[in-house]
Amino acid sequence: MAYKHGIEVTEKATSVRSPLSTQYGVQVIFGTAPVNLAKNPAAAVNRPIKVNTFEEAQEALGYSDDWEHYTLCQGMYASFQLFQIAPVIFINVLDPEKHNKELDAKAYPVRNHRAVVDTAGVLMDTVAVTAKMDQARIGSAVVGAAVVAGGSAELERNKDYILDFDDSGRLAVTLLSTGTAYGAAEVTVTAKVLAPEMVTEDELIGAYDVEHGTETGMEILRQVYPKYGLVPAILLAPGWTEKPNVGAALQTKCQDINGAFRAVCLLDLDTSQARKYTDCAKVKADMGYDDPHGLVLWPRAAVDGRSMSYSAVYGAMMSYNTANNSDVPYLYPSNRTLNVEGAVLADGTEVYLDQVQAGNLNGDGVVTAFCDLEWKSYGNNTGYYPDNTDPKDRWIGCRRMFDYVANYFVVEYRSRLDSNMNPRTVDDIVNRFNIWGNSLTASGMCAGLYAEYRREENTVEDILAGRMKLRIYFAPYTPAEYIGATMEFDVTTLENAMAEEG
Repeated sequence: MAYKHGIEVTEKATSVRSPLSTQYGVQVIFGTAPVNLAKNPAAAVNRPIKVNTFEEAQEALGYSDDWEHYTLCQGMYASFQLFQIAPVIFINVLDPEKHNKELDAKAYPVRNHRAVVDTAGVLMDTVAVTAKMDQARIGSAVVGAAVVAGGSAELERNKDYILDFDDSGRLAVTLLSTGTAYGAAEVTVTAKVLAPEMVTEDELIGAYDVEHGTETGMEILRQVYPKYGLVPAILLAPGWTEKPNVGAALQTKCQDINGAFRAVCLLDLDTSQARKYTDCAKVKADMGYDDPHGLVLWPRAAVDGRSMSYSAVYGAMMSYNTANNSDVPYLYPSNRTLNVEGAVLADGTEVYLDQVQAGNLNGDGVVTAFCDLEWKSYGNNTGYYPDNTDPKDRWIGCRRMFDYVANYFVVEYRSRLDSNMNPRTVDDIVNRFNIWGNSLTASGMCAGLYAEYRREENTVEDILAGRMKLRIYFAPYTPAEYIGATMEFDVTTLENAMAEEG
């Protein structure tokens, strides 16, 4: 070991806190990603991709700050930068084989033997590079180079140059000292680039191909549980549910997932139509956002000086708060910190609501954002309200708890399928469930939860057919949405105080 005498400072890599982990608050996010930046672009199309960190998402799907065109990046940023919650399932529908366009040939200046293509979305495996055969610059190394029209030579990748992407996602061409064009002043690049604008609503909604047995878009949701053993809990498509067809399709996906599970979905109102809070009720009705599993959101969120769909932030917040509370969604996702800078419309117009205005929005079944020293979510009603006031379908917390208990029951007792239907099996299922229900009740997560096996509902015909029926009774808490206090002038206290002074 070296002899040391003096002062020394060393540095270590910045520590990033580990994300919270959830099993019953898992987000499934549909949209488009800059897959040209992914490690394997072809493997990132129309399949569920589970990630636990921002770095994993970046490697599997690519990342860009162009949130408008690459909508999955909103979910990546919100989940891993604003809230640190995992895992998240991403489903990308942008296909580089299908959604691309030609990049016109263009000359790019070379500085320090490196040229940067100023267009985003370049597909690396389609790149062709040429350089002019300038003897004064290139020297005798041109011997053997393939000369093309215009006195240029087509360069060979990994021999004359290498390709990589810079921090902004732009393609960089680095000329190799052992290649034929090391001294070139400029290079000409042709390629194909991603065209996210070509992705259609129908492609995001997806379909099942009967002939080939393949699924696309939202149909991929079915694969999440079989592949990862995770129950989808929150479905969202930031940047897309402003379109009513997409939102309607997402609403239909919330129930009977894999024939057993259920989830909520997040639906953004189009802020170009709903420019003020009084527009939201009509826009919501026109878009058909009235499902008990649908949470309707308005407006957008301001994050790092940019605009993001509210659903991306709200989904990450819901998932985070679920994980942070024993992975049980018993706390309402209202009056919760959003970690954003503000609320805006799509054109950047700032939105500041007061308590009365925000309350009116909530009365229309719309969740909004409210600034109370910091920006918070605000609203407890699903999109089903005010048309329906059944507490299990109206209140977000009740709806999520009903979904949670149902999903838990399916996951926990699937292993008991095909057991002998004898009294021991029945008692074991009921008793274990009731012990769990009592634990939730004792923890203040619900008012009561228990199951019953009723003999009169399990007829001989049912038993012979191999069917067991249970009843589950459940009482989640409703929110303390309004707290009122009446003030009165206490004359007696004033009189007594004055008498004491005398």
